[in-house]
Amino acid sequence: MERESEEESGGNPVNIIDLKPGMEHVKIKGRVLEAGPPKVIQTKKGPRTISNAVIGDSTGRVETTLWGEKAGTIKEGQAVEITGAWTTSFRGKVQLNVGRSSEVKEVSDAEVPQPSEVPADSPTAPEEERRPGFQGRRRGGFRPRRG
Repeated sequence: MERESEEESGGNPVNIIDLKPGMEHVKIKGRVLEAGPPKVIQTKKGPRTISNAVIGDSTGRVETTLWGEKAGTIKEGQAVEITGAWTTSFRGKVQLNVGRSSEVKEVSDAEVPQPSEVPADSPTAPEEERRPGFQGRRRGGFRPRRG
């Protein structure tokens, strides 16, 4: 099961509903249902440019974050194939991430369902798969070093 994502990378696209947190080298094919403009957010590593999108296939839809130079590169209604993406979990849902090592290419309209044919289902992330480190800060943990 651990090697699952590597096997998927070379072959057929993964069904969106089958995405799980922590997958790498993900390949999907789908329709861009929503695409937001690029925006700058603050991260631990400083400001980063991102854009958000929702991509769907015949099995469901997934929230997608495009990072850096990929931000703002897809448009609503486009049929796309994304390779080299990775997944994380956010608020109990699986999120697809597209970055520098990912590839986004337009595919034939006939290869993906029309927006009306995409189910509203989204892959979910079980609570136990969330990393405890992300939630620890919310409980008011202390920092030993003070300036």
